Amino acid sequence: MARAVRELLSAIGADPESDELRATPGRVADSYAEFFAGVGVDPQQFLSDAVPVDGETGELVLMRDIALRSICEHHLLPFRGRAHVAYQPRDRVVGLSALPRVVDALAARPQVQERLGEQIAQAIADGLDAKGVLVVLEASHGCVADRGVRETEAEAVTIAARGSLSDAAARSEIMALIAPGSPRASL
Repeated sequence: MARAVRELLSAIGADPESDELRATPGRVADSYAEFFAGVGVDPQQFLSDAVPVDGETGELVLMRDIALRSICEHHLLPFRGRAHVAYQPRDRVVGLSALPRVVDALAARPQVQERLGEQIAQAIADGLDAKGVLVVLEASHGCVADRGVRETEAEAVTIAARGSLSDAAARSEIMALIAPGSPRASL
């Protein structure tokens, strides 16, 4: 990775051996190792400690505002935002920290937002045998904000649904709970 960054710096006309840039290739290599730490990670490992329940879990589990950071595979620029993950349990639930771990593992690889939401939804559907899953991602993209159209305030919203939460009527309550301005403190 560091060698590739040196080549990139040379290709743009910079001197990778200058005092200012000498340490940059190593720093970029360290950053990319972190950004892409999810490559090869199976998100199912975070769902393996599911707890059996006997119908007393309620109708829905929702975790909203999970911090999301990924790198767009088209331009290798970051996209950042929030993930809202809901599932309707069948006979198992998982510790709540597992949901952000699934999001993080799948986001930490070259991605597109549309596929990321689908992968999160499928991982939870498969890992928990949930009756339904809904994943809403809201993110701003470096490739939109920092180049091209330079729309710094634009956000992309994607929705991925499985099972019982694929129905628009079933999703409406969840969408109301994650909508901007929803009554978060009173829940």
